This record gives sequence, structure tokens and C-alpha cells, in this order.
Amino acid sequence: MATDSSALAGSAPGSTPVHRLLPVIVPALAVGVASALVLLGVSLLAEKVQDVLWGTLPDALSVGRYSTLWMIVMLTASGLVAGLLIRAVPGHAGPDPATTGLVDPPLAPGVVPGLLLVTVLTLAGGISLGPENPVTAANIALAFWLGRRLAPGTTAELWASLAAAGTIGALFGTPVAAALILSETLASRAGPGALWDRLFGPLAAGTAGALTMTLLAHPSFDLPLPAYTRPHWGDLLSSVVIALAGAALGLLAVYAFPYAHRFFRALRRPVLALTLGGLLLGLLGALGGHLTLFKGLDEVKELAADPSGWSAGQFAVMAVVKTAALLIAATCGFRGGRIFPAVFAGVALGLCAHALVTSVPVALAVTCAVLGVLLAVTRQGWLSLFTAAVLVGDAAVLPILCVASLPAWLLVTGRPQMQLREDGTPLR
Repeated sequence: MATDSSALAGSAPGSTPVHRLLPVIVPALAVGVASALVLLGVSLLAEKVQDVLWGTLPDALSVGRYSTLWMIVMLTASGLVAGLLIRAVPGHAGPDPATTGLVDPPLAPGVVPGLLLVTVLTLAGGISLGPENPVTAANIALAFWLGRRLAPGTTAELWASLAAAGTIGALFGTPVAAALILSETLASRAGPGALWDRLFGPLAAGTAGALTMTLLAHPSFDLPLPAYTRPHWGDLLSSVVIALAGAALGLLAVYAFPYAHRFFRALRRPVLALTLGGLLLGLLGALGGHLTLFKGLDEVKELAADPSGWSAGQFAVMAVVKTAALLIAATCGFRGGRIFPAVFAGVALGLCAHALVTSVPVALAVTCAVLGVLLAVTRQGWLSLFTAAVLVGDAAVLPILCVASLPAWLLVTGRPQMQLREDGTPLR
């Protein structure tokens, strides 16, 4: 999104960059803090509801918390309730999520409460989606609605970029993620000023969002994996093969995306589509185990804490099941993002590769697999590299990741994306 800072400054196009950029600082900081608080509120509420649905309730009924029966019942019920909510709330909780991306034009503010309510249910019910897409959409809508009232001459692009940066910064706990993701968008759009001029406001918002989340919630993405000490010649081939395998797994879901969406759309009733989707997710959960439920951030840490605790076949099943769950959840109508489930699928695939060939360092295998899956699912190069690297927090893996990203990107570029147009055809 293009950041029109001069609209806030009320200055002419010939003004110096300082005169155009300074007025955006205060609204950027305010939007960043507010975006983080919305994300934190949704996450905390979802955790409370999850404790009830997957702890208090099954214990009261003397049913195993993650028994096959409870997973199927709970996910099917989550689909039914989500469908009823989407049918009832104003604006039906936003547009079809299969047609939306991470940063989209502002929604009507009346849609936001219903969208956040459905998102809480999605996160708490065990659905394989994350909070990033709906929370970003909600923050963009709120920032645009309030910002235009305080500064009528400002553009939707300004508030969308600030809210997106604030949310992404809070989500990852660092403004670097927001800057990297938005730089890809900004670089493809014509606009005045250098790229860093256009990133100035979003970077301030991302910093405010990241600091707010860090101070209040202390988010961490590091996985408990053995450190990757130094590259070896053999790691070059291993990294390329694993990244290509991850990209291939992600592309399977991408190519199946329009067909799955067409199947659920043919049911014509969102309640029926979501209930059936929940049932299928419950069956997948029974197949892959409880770690394949939910958005995957906490579950992936448990998975990585014991790389030898499962066989290569079990890791492979979890990777395929999580990918299939992401496909179904994103096409049947659940509101949520695709980054964290894709990360889980990549981690499971990387652990599978390490279990098959133990000479491949586990940190390298995991990061390269995550890189490949994310490149296929998000089509965001910087996001994929950043997310893969931050999982191990070791700079030694970066050169190998950059090498692995090149053939993986050649595999995914120009192919359909995991996002559809309104007519159901895939974007490219």
C-alpha cells in the first residue's frame, strides 16, 4: 500500500521529505499500539475459550480432551456455530476468505465485531488457521474509519499500510517483518519518494506494535532445536532438495485450492459448508493427532522439542494432514490466516527429512522446509526467508537459506496463488 504522508502533513508535493514525513509519526504510533492491543485481545480471549472447549468441557463430560470422538465433535460443532454466526452477524463477517489476502482495502466498520467473534471461535475451536488475516482486516477497517474522521484528507492506502504494519509487527514481535512484507507491496507500486520514505510511517507503526506486544506478552518464535554451527558443502544440496520438497507440498494445496473452494461453494449454504468442513477437519485431526489442530504456533514448539519422538512416517503424515487441514479450513469459509499452519507443515516436513537422513542438521532441514512451504503458500519471498530464519535465531543458516530460496522460487513463481478472484479463478 502506498503511504501518502503528505496528505497528513497538508503540504505541497514539493515539500522536503522531513516536512512530509514528520506528521505521520504520531498517527503511526497510535495505530501500531491499537493494532497490537486488538491482536492481543483476540488471542487472549481465544485462549480462554480454548481452555473451556478443550479442557473444562471434556473433563466435565469425562471424555478424553484429544480423543478421536472429542476432536470430531468439537471441530464439527465449531463449523456449525461459525456458520450460524457468519449468517447472523452484520456483513456476514466479511467477504469470502478464499478471495482475500493479508492486506486488502478497508471493510465497513460494522463488519469488524462479527469478524473478530468468528476469528475467536476459529482459533479456539482447533481450526488450522491463524489470526493474521482477519485481525489485519479488522485493524485496517478501524484505522481507516477513525483516521478519516480525524484527518479527512488522508487516503485509505495510508491507514491500511499503518494498520497492516502495526499488526504484522505485533504478530512477529519485530517491525522487521512488517517492513519486509510491505516493501514487496510498495516496490511494485508507483509513488513519489524513495522506498524508505514510503516505509517511514509503516515502520513506525510496526515498531509500536512490536514493542507493545513484546512488553505485554513476550512473544517468541525460537524453536528448541540444536544450533546450526557452520555450513558444509553437503548442506547446499540438502537445503535445495528440502526447500523444493516444501514448495512442492505447498503447491499441491495451491493447485487443489480452487477445486476445494468450488466444492464447498456448490453446497450454497455457508452453515452446511462450514459444518462439513469442520467434520472433515475433525477426521483429519483424528488421523494426524492433536498436534495438527489449531493455528500451530504452540504445537510446532512441542513438535520441535523432541525431534526423535516420532518416526519419519509420522512426521510425513502430520505434514500432509496439516496441509490438507489448511486447504479445507481456508476454502470452506473459516476466517483465518495461512502463515502459521504452513509453518507447522514445513517444520513437520523438515523433521521428516532429518529423520530420513540424520546427517542433515535438523535446524537446516526445518528452516528450508518452512521456506519452501511458505514460498508456495504466501508467494512472499521476504516473509518466507524471515520466518524460516527466525525459527532458529541463528545467522549461520541465512546464506544457505538464500541459496535454497532460488530454485524454490523458480518452482513457485508464475504459478497460481492460494487466493481466488471473486469468480473463483486463481490469482497468478
